[in-house]
Amino acid sequence: MHPEKHSISRIGWLRAAVLGANDGIVSTGSLIVGVAAAEVARSEVFISGLAALVAGAMSMAAGEYVSVSSQSDTERADLAKESAELARRPDLERQELAEIYARRGLNAQTAQDASRQMMAFDALAAHARDELGISEASTARPLQAAFASALTFTAGAIAPLGTVIAAPARLLIPAVAATSLACLALLGFLGATAGGAPVGRSVLRVVFWGALAMILTAGVGHLFGTSAG
Repeated sequence: MHPEKHSISRIGWLRAAVLGANDGIVSTGSLIVGVAAAEVARSEVFISGLAALVAGAMSMAAGEYVSVSSQSDTERADLAKESAELARRPDLERQELAEIYARRGLNAQTAQDASRQMMAFDALAAHARDELGISEASTARPLQAAFASALTFTAGAIAPLGTVIAAPARLLIPAVAATSLACLALLGFLGATAGGAPVGRSVLRVVFWGALAMILTAGVGHLFGTSAG
């Protein structure tokens, strides 16, 4: 036996989890920095951050559920169409599968033999995987994606929000920014490790975009805070 574990099996929940946590840190941290730059009271900064957490988590959950449900509906429709084709003209479907295998490098006879065996074993699964590209690892799971996004968004948003309570008033902006960037770096490391991707590039990518978002939001907050004053 030579068992192998591949990172692609985690792609369904990993994408939603990384997206949710990243958005939670960046959007909440940036909003807090922007509001604080407008020189308002700490309580107003905290309320703004808390509102961002709740609204963002619900938005992420709803968005993931709707988008992944659309993917799931498309997969089901394609599978239903393929099932009808298999019932109506199995010989043509077998030949189609043989041509797919031939294009992947099998000689004509081996491709024919393979298509017959795969059709006999599980015809719909063979066509779903080899013709439609639908596999167990990539199958859409709307509820899983929605919960993963909402929970990880909340987890990401808690760090900058908690910093609002813990940091001294005069250090609020740099403390929230530093906490957010540190969490983004950690997220990039964990996401790359779980997905088997290069760590350095992943960390730099999330830190760069997070820093840019906070700089721009801080600029907007400072500009409008000065104008209002």
